[in-house]
Amino acid sequence: MTDISNKFVVVTLTHGEAKIWATGIDKGQKPEKIHVPASGNHHHFRTDPKLSNATKESTQVITYFNEICAAVSSENEILLIGHGAGKASEMLHFIQFAERKHPEVAKKIVDAIEADVIALTEPQILALARTWFEHYR
Repeated sequence: MTDISNKFVVVTLTHGEAKIWATGIDKGQKPEKIHVPASGNHHHFRTDPKLSNATKESTQVITYFNEICAAVSSENEILLIGHGAGKASEMLHFIQFAERKHPEVAKKIVDAIEADVIALTEPQILALARTWFEHYR
């Protein structure tokens, strides 16, 4: 496999944790883990028209997303893997956050794959990333 470290990073996102493989996608690679700070594991979106921003993000989630952006900011390409659809998709929330607050990171996102990352083992996630990389590169 081609050396892709410092060029290509895989990030899995759930409501409570992000795993970042920045050292490559070869078998046996271990991810860096970033956790949502305490009491930030749940999103509560309000649709109150009196609010200036209908989707107020909690401070914990903003901190979580900022930490992920900082961890991947030096990479050239980012592959996101997450699950959920619509308002339940942490991956979608992260992409929207990155587009608004860290456009330099958002531009590096090459794809977003929907997969049940909670049900997948780390080797299965890496195999999924390798399959994507072989197909699209």
